[in-house]
Amino acid sequence: MALQVEAYDHMGTSGGIEEYRLRENGLQVLLCAEGVAPVVTVMVTYRAGSGDEAPGETGGMHFLEHVMFKGTERYNKHRGTSVIDMLQGVGAQVNATTSRDRTNYYAVLPVEHMGLAIDIEADRMRGLLLNAGDVEAERTVILNEMDRAENDPLGNTYRSLWSTAYRSHPYGHPTLGWRDDVEAMTAEGLRRLYDAYYWPDRATLSVIGDVDVAQALRLIAERFGNIPSAPHRPETERAREPEQAGERRFTTQASGYLAAVMIGFKIPETRHPDSEALAMLAGLLSGGKSSRLYRRCTDQGLTAHVSARMAPVRDPGLFECIAILSPGRTHEEVEAAIGEEIGRVCAGGVTAEEMQRVRNQLRAAEAFSRDGSFAMAAPLNEAIAAGDWKLFTTFRERLERVTAQDVQRVAQAHLAPHGQTTAWTIPEA
Repeated sequence: MALQVEAYDHMGTSGGIEEYRLRENGLQVLLCAEGVAPVVTVMVTYRAGSGDEAPGETGGMHFLEHVMFKGTERYNKHRGTSVIDMLQGVGAQVNATTSRDRTNYYAVLPVEHMGLAIDIEADRMRGLLLNAGDVEAERTVILNEMDRAENDPLGNTYRSLWSTAYRSHPYGHPTLGWRDDVEAMTAEGLRRLYDAYYWPDRATLSVIGDVDVAQALRLIAERFGNIPSAPHRPETERAREPEQAGERRFTTQASGYLAAVMIGFKIPETRHPDSEALAMLAGLLSGGKSSRLYRRCTDQGLTAHVSARMAPVRDPGLFECIAILSPGRTHEEVEAAIGEEIGRVCAGGVTAEEMQRVRNQLRAAEAFSRDGSFAMAAPLNEAIAAGDWKLFTTFRERLERVTAQDVQRVAQAHLAPHGQTTAWTIPEA
């Protein structure tokens, strides 16, 4: 029998995780009592990321993530109660990240201090100071972060892969943003993003670990219950990406010695029924030394590294193949080898032995994702961002239904040249 609490609607259970909705304002609450160690992860996921930025405000969600640590009237450095100092003072690991579809803030801390983390997240959900001096201080930090990113040749190529693949949809701009936009960002611009997305009905609070569920629900209701729901819809609607009608290709000249081939194929959003088969396809191509691309490329001396993956995203995304060339090998031969292996799957399908190997690998990865409160919180966070937290808890069940025919079908349907974007990193002489 699910625990019923007057302030909440109990929405269901999946994989040991209980979902509640705070009636007063629509805050989604996910609770999982995992009593392995006296530790708890408290994480707030705002269901908005760089994909929700309008032209001219790119990098704003990541900028806002930084400024959120500057605090509120109650939690700020001038009072000696900064967010970082208060949490680290009780032994917490604290961080935040921004991606295309979400921004999250989390603390992993001793369970007796769970209330402190909940109090801080509730306080800064609507109480952020956000003054001009804090914005200027963080601008310097973020521009230094951008400098480091721009000095990474492979990272530049990877970001350019997405910006070339997407011409209308905001997935085309980097999460850090374009430099001109970051340099021009104002406190007023950040306030607009904050007021658009930082509300309880646009957030999920996850509490995972050695937690007393009744106590957690009481604390959450006490601290978040007085926050109103969003008074309006977000102003920005994501642009739709038109169907790609042909291959796109570019090269980047880079200092250093690493040469690379990166290929992205347009695929459906993570909630699409083809996603599990695409995950199986990625594992079949690059999951370990017995995978097809490893045997074809790395074993044969073409590549120092090769991988295939699908990025978990809310809207249609990319299936990525990334290869780092071995010295003396050419981009043409590596790209041809990747294309031929994909072609073999499309034409000849996959074997039962390959399916079982990949299934075992993905089962093991899913099991490891439950080894600790943060190990569980991290993939749960990505499932929330993709649009449904149960994508995490039901992954193994959906995986079991994938057939060899499904893997061949999704390769034929989605890994076609007309939806392909290809990038080469060419080292300077």
